[in-house]
Amino acid sequence: MKNTWNKAAWALVASPLLLASCNKNDKGSLEGAAPTASFTSVVNASQYPVTVTFTDNSQNGFVNQWDFGDGTLGTGTTVTHTYTQAGTYKVRLVESGRGGTGSTPQTDVVIPSSCGSAGFSVLTNCQSNAASARVFTYSNAAGAIKRLDANNNVISSSAANSLSSCQADDQFTFSGTSASYTYESNGGTYANGACGDSQSGGTTFVYKPGTGTSLGQIILGKAGAFIGEPVAVTNLTYDIIEASSTVLRLRGTLADGTKTEVTLVPYDAVTRVKQLLTNGTQKTWLLDNSQGAAIVVGTESAPTQYYAGGAVGSLPGCQADDEFTFSAANVYTYDAKGETLVAPAGTCQAPRSGSSPFTFGPADGAGQAQFVLTKAGSFIGITDAPDLTYRILSITDKNMLLRAGTGKNGGTIFTMKLVAK
Repeated sequence: MKNTWNKAAWALVASPLLLASCNKNDKGSLEGAAPTASFTSVVNASQYPVTVTFTDNSQNGFVNQWDFGDGTLGTGTTVTHTYTQAGTYKVRLVESGRGGTGSTPQTDVVIPSSCGSAGFSVLTNCQSNAASARVFTYSNAAGAIKRLDANNNVISSSAANSLSSCQADDQFTFSGTSASYTYESNGGTYANGACGDSQSGGTTFVYKPGTGTSLGQIILGKAGAFIGEPVAVTNLTYDIIEASSTVLRLRGTLADGTKTEVTLVPYDAVTRVKQLLTNGTQKTWLLDNSQGAAIVVGTESAPTQYYAGGAVGSLPGCQADDEFTFSAANVYTYDAKGETLVAPAGTCQAPRSGSSPFTFGPADGAGQAQFVLTKAGSFIGITDAPDLTYRILSITDKNMLLRAGTGKNGGTIFTMKLVAK
């Protein structure tokens, strides 16, 4: 077992111990032969993180100190040390005895990279010989979560875009620089058929490369940890069934022999926002007349400066029933449902229903993402919105806070609360 001390602690502990163990003769010299320091090392690269077993073969010494070359120290005749990053480490052993101290020269210990394994490369987003980290979330395709029998026959499978909001925003992060795994629920964890308390947490992980066509395994280091469904898989082990730049599919076996399978994709915040906006195909939103201040007007620094909004239910009927539909194909459709509230007169007039293509991408300013309508005269919520740019400040599967206008140079912005139909 590795015992790691910092250098200050070693200096405080080892010095008095050594002095107390040494006898001096009348001339002030230490009795005994000077230690001859030497060691051997065995690298185990059969998994990540890589472990190295060091054996002290020194003569005439009884106190030793290892410098593992990565900023940590240790003691022990035989010690196993873990390296989470590939590279060449300068290892040194200092041996102390009755005749003084002896040390080895700095000795190179080479830790190979695991990035040559396809499963590990996808898992941690390896770059060249360095491993970084990658964040995954659920796929929105059918089969994001499956249950299989012992023979891998499908018992149940989620439909496309069917995951609850407290599942769909889950994030699973694997770091190849610290051998750590983190689960972030972003609010709540879906368990036993409902959204419940968050089970966010972290642990270490071990990656074991596969043989032949196998992509390897992930073994979590803490009881209760999980990937995908919050269920206990046997030995905390997940087989990597598929791994590419666009998908990671994992499978774990449960105590009853059935299996859980989860399909993840690399997390991209902008893509996630569009998924919520369109539900993967198309989705309709309305102004949220159940909320006060459904529309406010101001500037970027003072969003309610010009108009602080009305009371709950104060939107005119010809505005409250408007429907705004967004498709995954980047088409926006406005349905006035009979009449359109035309500003600034504030009167219900002939419907201005229509559609417009839009571009979608990162927000230029505050917001999670933005879209720009390409057809002149198009609008969302209110006809005199300042321009065709709309920033999504926040969004869930049920609610959206939308801001019309870029707000640049003190320009006017409209902030609107919408609710999914």
